[in-house]
Amino acid sequence: MSHAVQNSTLLLGAAFSATAAALHVGIVIKGAPWYRFFGAGERFTLAAEKGHGWHDVATLAIAFLLATFAAYALSGGGYLRALPQLKWVLCAITAVYLARGVLGFLLILWPKRSHSMRFLVVSSAVCFGMGAVHLLGLVQVWKMWNFSIFQAF
Repeated sequence: MSHAVQNSTLLLGAAFSATAAALHVGIVIKGAPWYRFFGAGERFTLAAEKGHGWHDVATLAIAFLLATFAAYALSGGGYLRALPQLKWVLCAITAVYLARGVLGFLLILWPKRSHSMRFLVVSSAVCFGMGAVHLLGLVQVWKMWNFSIFQAF
């Protein structure tokens, strides 16, 4: 049973994270063509073509992390029971998405980047958008939680 009033913005954030997790699993299943299509970089694509396993482990780790992000957004949105350290973890997830969005755009300027320009632009825009959705959801539930960052001090 839920622990709070349901928040559709965090539900949307959860849907975005779950979709991204599913895409990462799909990339592992489909192999090199999907690594290439999604712009993962030549190193990952060549590893997939040669049948190495490390690229799949890394991609599945990202999928697991994204699925965890989805679960925390569902919990914060009141759709699942409260998960451990919910408030702090949701703040961290929001920060990760926003930072990944900003840093990805900065990597475009890096002369020796390993990812394609398309990957950096698209994934950075998506991550920043996901961070913005999470931030909006956090702002909406913050007062309901009666939570202040100063309570920790």
